[in-house]
Amino acid sequence: MLFQPFSNDFKVTGTIESIFTGGKAALAPGAGRLLTTYGDDLIVTSLESGERLLRIKGESNAVTCFALKPDASHLSFKAHEAPVLAMDFDATSTLVATGSADSTVKVWDVDRGYCTHNFRGHGGIVSVVKFHPDPERLTLVSGSDDCKICLWDLQERTCTAVFSSHVSVIRGLDFSPDGSMLYSGARDKVINTWDLDKLELVKTTPVFESVEALSVVRYTGAGNGSTHAICTGGDKGILRLWDMQSGELIFQETREPNARHEIVGIVYDDATGTIVSVTSDQNLLFYAESSQEESSEEAPGLTRVKQIAGYNEEVLDISFVGEEERHLAVVTNTEQIRVYDLETRDCDIVYGHSDTVLALAASTDGRLVISGAKDRTAMLWRVDMSQPSKDRFQPLATVAGHTEPVTAVAVSRRATAPPSGATFTSAAAGFVITGSQDRTIKVWDLKSIENGKPKARYTFQAHDKDIQSVAVAPNDRMFASAGLDKVAKLWNVADGSLVGTFKGHKRGIWCVRFSPVDQVIATTSTDKTIKLWNIHDFSCTFEGHLNTVLNVWFLSAGMQLMSAGSDGLLKVWTIKDNECVATLDNHEDRIWGLAVNQSESRVVSGSSDSTITLWTDVTVQEKEEQAQEDAGRIVKEQDLKLFLLRKDYRNAVLLAMQLDQPYRILTILSDVHHQAPDADTVTGSRQLDKLFKELAPADLERILLYIRDWNTNSKHVQVTQGLLYLLLRAYSPDVITGLPKAKEILESLLPYTERHYTHASEMLKKSQVLDYTLQCMDNLLAIGDDDDDDEQDDEMVHLENGHNDDADDDDLDMDDAQEQDDVEDDSE
Repeated sequence: MLFQPFSNDFKVTGTIESIFTGGKAALAPGAGRLLTTYGDDLIVTSLESGERLLRIKGESNAVTCFALKPDASHLSFKAHEAPVLAMDFDATSTLVATGSADSTVKVWDVDRGYCTHNFRGHGGIVSVVKFHPDPERLTLVSGSDDCKICLWDLQERTCTAVFSSHVSVIRGLDFSPDGSMLYSGARDKVINTWDLDKLELVKTTPVFESVEALSVVRYTGAGNGSTHAICTGGDKGILRLWDMQSGELIFQETREPNARHEIVGIVYDDATGTIVSVTSDQNLLFYAESSQEESSEEAPGLTRVKQIAGYNEEVLDISFVGEEERHLAVVTNTEQIRVYDLETRDCDIVYGHSDTVLALAASTDGRLVISGAKDRTAMLWRVDMSQPSKDRFQPLATVAGHTEPVTAVAVSRRATAPPSGATFTSAAAGFVITGSQDRTIKVWDLKSIENGKPKARYTFQAHDKDIQSVAVAPNDRMFASAGLDKVAKLWNVADGSLVGTFKGHKRGIWCVRFSPVDQVIATTSTDKTIKLWNIHDFSCTFEGHLNTVLNVWFLSAGMQLMSAGSDGLLKVWTIKDNECVATLDNHEDRIWGLAVNQSESRVVSGSSDSTITLWTDVTVQEKEEQAQEDAGRIVKEQDLKLFLLRKDYRNAVLLAMQLDQPYRILTILSDVHHQAPDADTVTGSRQLDKLFKELAPADLERILLYIRDWNTNSKHVQVTQGLLYLLLRAYSPDVITGLPKAKEILESLLPYTERHYTHASEMLKKSQVLDYTLQCMDNLLAIGDDDDDDEQDDEMVHLENGHNDDADDDDLDMDDAQEQDDVEDDSE
């Protein structure tokens, strides 16, 4: 593996997002999927991986209710003239009933999309509706805040009975397995049992809590041969099981200390026997029936097997916990500590504080955690992630003594949690530090814990304003503190004496951190800067954030920094060059929490946008992939040159497409076009014509993008337009318009193609003028030739005439001579 001293490349490998803001939740039968309301939308989450699978956008109004068909094929959410507050499907997945705030109950045919029944009879808001489990018995029951339960006959379209024993709003309705009994729960703290055959009240069971949810669940621990029990949840925040026959309490969940939530809903999956309780603080707790061996009670009970934190609110601090560092402890503006398994996204919810937790820190081995809260205390926790969910976080001690909220905590580097049942010893001696809004710092000895309360080694006022951060040096000899008074201070652990004060920030300081190798500390401030300090007061300022810098961490053996700001950005800095080498963006609000594991291979950030982002350092992988890519490119370049030498244009073009070299492809096409080995083809080569007619959609889109770029230059118009002509003839319009970037390509091709067409038309006109000129010149030359021929004919005539005259003269001379001879003869 290549060695890379600096971390420059990080990528998002996962996120932990909010999925539930209150309201309705449902389980898809047998599909391992959870459906929840999130604001105006619906979220589908995988129970196996904990990741979001789908986000169904809602309308402008919030989704108040939804229902999932038993066959899990459709999801419906509708509205009356008033908000819909209750929905239920029948066993055949054909009909859905809706109850509304307008006091009406409607039944809908889902597949055909119309209303089949509209029942009126309630005098208040309809809070719950439920179909009879027997599909042959078309009966619907509904409950309202008028304290009445109505039975509706779908065949007769009438109300067959009204039960009015409750004195408060009806919150839960369910049927016995054989469908003969109806169970109802209300806020009047009782469960009523109704005989549906006799239409009368059989039994009233007091439960001594306001019932918010009720469901009949499969349970075999009753001991009387019954296979089901009544499960209820309410303002006590715990699940309870009741015997269906006797009405006795079978099982009661133990309430966590300082837990203040209520149960507002119960979701039951009959296929798996899973019970999900929906809490008022947007958490979803999964339960399964436990065997007698697993239960500490005399009879089997319910075991919590999974927890999902539906809404994280504002993430204030995070820290890796556990020896393997695969778990993340998160504080989210609540009194709970949430511990996530980063592989499966399972969440353990830890209760202990009575008010909002503000700060969190873990020991080097991840087995000891300290948390500070608004309840003016800090709590020490033993962490053992190999234990069952309820035993993973065990409270060791409560640190009390501050008069204001505890805003900063730190653990000594050599401190660790003792084994279960043991106490701290001098071998594992260590200390913890707490800082508060009361401006004091307390250092606590771990080996002095008695009755769950450690003793303070010393206490002193450290700053003039709220203390925001404390950090311990790698050698445990010094610690640093920072506050809103614009200064950071260095202290001696042994006696709490002041070693030095670092002044230079113009605004309050949010975080202080020690370098793991050098005698250097880093501080972040509201003045948008990061400063490095050493014992000689040397400072080096980093600037780059657009807003307050809230957190900082050292990377690469102290040679780099990672900072988090209120602008929602993470920045990686190289200390030597004072340069920002990477900016990471995956948050929409200020980043409070930042944590780096010991190997520095994973970074986690938490933001006010309720999102936790997992970053992985991929610098080495990127370098290796780049080296492999360069080597592969060199080999492909050599193969490309070999194909060109062999005039294997088909493979040459394919390889050039793989290398994403459009200019090389254009050069090949131009050369082939000029050489034209196959004159009866568009490109000049039958191989290329066949290649371009058989392109896959992705390759077709790529070639069209190349043509779009080539088409902007008139020098390549012959090759470009010829290839475009070939593609348009080879592929149907549906194929081309179906490409993802078809609109972009066509919009770019049209103007330049029109321009080339106009230019070609003008050239054609000019060529016609030239043809006309040449023709005229040819005509003029033809007239000149005719005149020359006439002159030649005249000369010939003249010559012929002259020749004849001479001949006549000769004849006359001969005649005269003859006459003279005749005269001479006569004289003789």
